[in-house]
This record gives sequence, structure tokens and C-alpha cells, in this order.
Amino acid sequence: MRIGNWALANRVFVAPMAGVTDRPYRRLCRRLGAGYAVSEMAASDPRLRDSVKTARRLDHQGEGEPVAVQLAGACPDMLAEAAVYNIHKGAHIIDINMGCPVRKVCRTAAGSALLRDEDLVARILDRVVSACQVHDVPVTLKTRTGWDADSRNAVRIACRAREAGIAALFLHGRTRCDLYRGQAEYDTIRTVKQAVDIPVIANGDIDSPLKARQVLDYTGADAVMIGRAAQGRPWIFGQISHFLEHGDVPPAPTHGQLRTLLLEHLEDHYQFHGEHAGVRTARKHIGWYLAALPDAGEWLPLIKRIETTAGQARMLDRWLAQYPSEQPFMTDSATSLAV
Repeated sequence: MRIGNWALANRVFVAPMAGVTDRPYRRLCRRLGAGYAVSEMAASDPRLRDSVKTARRLDHQGEGEPVAVQLAGACPDMLAEAAVYNIHKGAHIIDINMGCPVRKVCRTAAGSALLRDEDLVARILDRVVSACQVHDVPVTLKTRTGWDADSRNAVRIACRAREAGIAALFLHGRTRCDLYRGQAEYDTIRTVKQAVDIPVIANGDIDSPLKARQVLDYTGADAVMIGRAAQGRPWIFGQISHFLEHGDVPPAPTHGQLRTLLLEHLEDHYQFHGEHAGVRTARKHIGWYLAALPDAGEWLPLIKRIETTAGQARMLDRWLAQYPSEQPFMTDSATSLAV
């Protein structure tokens, strides 16, 4: 699997998720087996570059190559300028977001709202690809199947992307109006793959090694991208990658391994976000990791009230130390699926 001149480690990728896939999380997912990870969506508006949020999203220190930066916006020139700005800051691949369904993004005509204006889509693709070609940097596109069920245009968008020189297409198999409801449209992903000769990466509802294999076989996609199913289960990337290559699924972590993994993740998270933001933004990750434990109802409310990173880590260590170290972590039924 290649994007431009970059050879990727495998065909299992981390989906960009705002507020989730920060640098510590991307590094963890890659360490646990993800072949590729894209940054959180960053605004292309230059007036926002000095904000704390944007600055963190564009901080790639210590991140493995290739560094991929996702940009959002609706102005072709502004997106092209932002792409070049990020190339100078170390980006190896630029990804254009035309898939975000969030209302505040769509209100600015960005994200998946762009799918309602195919002429504007074409201008954005042409302008950004042209700007990045000067620096020999490939451009990818993350999109959905259309705005709604009556205006699915993924095939036309894909063909236009291929004509513009887009190096790979990441396709979430839902319309914008679907949000995250219903079933992913693998038929549409399959049709898109048949229509273009660039890599197509399938995204949506892939939550186990077996599901990944089925989606790849049915759609003909070149790779899979995992989003929500990896929240609290970053080892899913290694499990899927191993299964695709060898046919068996490695076990989920033991409680001892989970304890080490979570505390290492949090240490990196705290250092990246700082004391005030770190303790707050870590809460959702802790909840995803541990919500299915039998005593989560007792411990998670206590964790959420702690206001220091050191206190948060101590309480987690105390909680997890109760479980036998070699006992399998039993909340991982989806990825430990027998196949």
C-alpha cells in the first residue's frame, strides 16, 4: 500500500477524529500496529493558526513518518496556502476533509457540506494538488457517499479527485445526513473502487478482524480505516493487521498489559496537553478503556472528579492493581472474535 512515494507499513489505518486522535493517541496506535495515521482536522484559516487547539493539532514532534495533516475549509486558495504552510512545518501528506458531518463545520460550507457543490470541490482539489505538487507532496481526500440519500455523488467526486491528481481516497460509507446512524454503504465503496484506479480506503463500522477481512473482500478496497472502534481499544490495529496477514487473531491485553498501556498513554497525553487540559481530556479515553469493567460504575465517577494528572494516574493505578495481572481483559469481545 502506497500513498505517493510513501510505502505504508500495512493496510490498517487510524481515522482522524477531532478531539481523539491527537499526537499521543496516533503514536500509540502506530506502536500497536496501525500502518498509517492522519492528524486531527485543522482549520485552514490562517487567523486560527496561533490558537492553542490548532497549534497542538499541528505539533508532530516525535511522530513517525509519514506525517499526514488533514485540513478543513471551503476556500481553494486558503486551503492551498494552508497546505504549503503545513508542508514547511513537516507534513509529508496533505489530506482534505470533505467528510466531517458536524454542524458547526458544515455551517461554514466545509467538511461534508462541500459535497453539495461539485464545482467548488473540483476547484479545491485542483488548487491544493497544484500547490503541493511543487513540493512533491501527495494529496488525499476524505469524504462521504454524498450529502443525503437522494444526492449520493461519491462516484463523481472520486472520478474528479482522480483527474485532479488525488493520490488516495478515504471513503466513509455514509452520507452526511446519516451522521453515524445506520449501516455503512459497502456497495457504494465497491462501486467507487471499480470506477477509479487510485487507492480507495474503506471506512465505517469496521470493528473486528473478521469484519475488516469481509469489507476488503467485498469492496475490493486497498485498505481499511478504523475510527470509533479503536476508542479505548488501540490494539485493534495490530489484531486486524495480524489477522489479514496470518489468519489468526492475537489476544486482547491482559489486565497487567492494559494497566501499563493506559498509564503510558496517559503520561504522554499529560505531557502533550499540560496539567489543566490533560486531566480533563484524558477522562474520555479512560472511560472508553474501562467502562465495561464490572466496578466501573463505582470508580469512573471518582476519576472524573479528580483535578490533577498525578491524582488521576494514582487512582487508575490503584483501581487496575485489584485485577490479577495475567487475567485476560474481557471487555474486548469484538476484536477477540474467533475466526
